[in-house]
Amino acid sequence: THESSLSLRLPANFNMPEGSRAKAYKLRQLNKDELLEKLKEYQQTLASLRVEQVVSGNPSKVSQIKTFRKNIAVVKTVLTANQRTALKEHYKGAKYVPIDLRAKKTRAIRRQLNKHERSQTTLRQQKRKMYTTPRVYALKA
Repeated sequence: THESSLSLRLPANFNMPEGSRAKAYKLRQLNKDELLEKLKEYQQTLASLRVEQVVSGNPSKVSQIKTFRKNIAVVKTVLTANQRTALKEHYKGAKYVPIDLRAKKTRAIRRQLNKHERSQTTLRQQKRKMYTTPRVYALKA
């Protein structure tokens, strides 16, 4: 009687086979609300599986627990990726971009002069170029 009173049932809309994992390419097609709903569903299922595992002591639930932990991770990854792409679109063309959205590259490359800075010349260089004629050499045949 103790077991039956504590055992939790899986949600009614739970139709995922035991070994199936959430696929990122399918989750990317969903909008934010649907993803959050999916995340909540996976978390509730995981909680009920954990309780069921403790109550019944059935080792077959361990693999399902692992699957749902991975599913939660996939949903969170897709949510984060969607958020980052939206932020990148928002900051596109802006003068200042948050550090975590900037290109990583290497420290040395980040400190290099950019193309515009490399092409700039000082006033002295400009005058020198303007007043000196290029030397022309006659080559002996």
